[in-house]
Amino acid sequence: MAQPPIFYYITDRTSFAGDEALRRRQLLDKVAEAATCNIDFVQLREKDLSTRELEQLATEALQIIRVKSSITRLLINSRADIALAVHADGVHLRADDLPVRTVRALRSTVLSRHSPANMPKWLIGVSCHSDDEVRRAAADEADFVVFAPVFEKRGAGGVIPVGLDELNRVSRHDVPVLALGGVTLDNAQSCLDAGAAGIAGIRLFQDNNVADVVRRIRG
Repeated sequence: MAQPPIFYYITDRTSFAGDEALRRRQLLDKVAEAATCNIDFVQLREKDLSTRELEQLATEALQIIRVKSSITRLLINSRADIALAVHADGVHLRADDLPVRTVRALRSTVLSRHSPANMPKWLIGVSCHSDDEVRRAAADEADFVVFAPVFEKRGAGGVIPVGLDELNRVSRHDVPVLALGGVTLDNAQSCLDAGAAGIAGIRLFQDNNVADVVRRIRG
């Protein structure tokens, strides 16, 4: 029996209307909506925030997720220090970040004196844009990779989409591959048919009712 697709909501508060306070509120409301629908992962990707602001927002997001879902996991974009500080479920690494195994070792070193031996595994996702990067992430034992851009993205002129054939190719490596980039309700199924283990997105979740996204893609 086929596994249900993985859903990965990537946040971007700057796409919401209003002032900064309203944007943060809308972002947290969308996180709550995603968790209520048991989205597998939420990545907090607010790269322009200061360390203190990001830590505060991550703390609030995590509190919401813990109340709303026993399934949804919160990952912090690139900032392993913030993920450790707020006890998030993991971190999402850029393609040029530290290797997965190095980040796991750092986490173990930091927590070894203060945590039980059976502490839950830290989830680490990696952004990839080529077959070589996916292959490297798989060898480094990433939990999953996000492969992008599959389709042409609105407002991303000059960025060449990799297409479904390349998505199919990289999906053959020993790591779950989530499709990102121009993925919509109309073309998401073609990504799954090409071999993707799931769907990642910003606008896909922020511009739509999350329950509708899950229902239409999961079927």
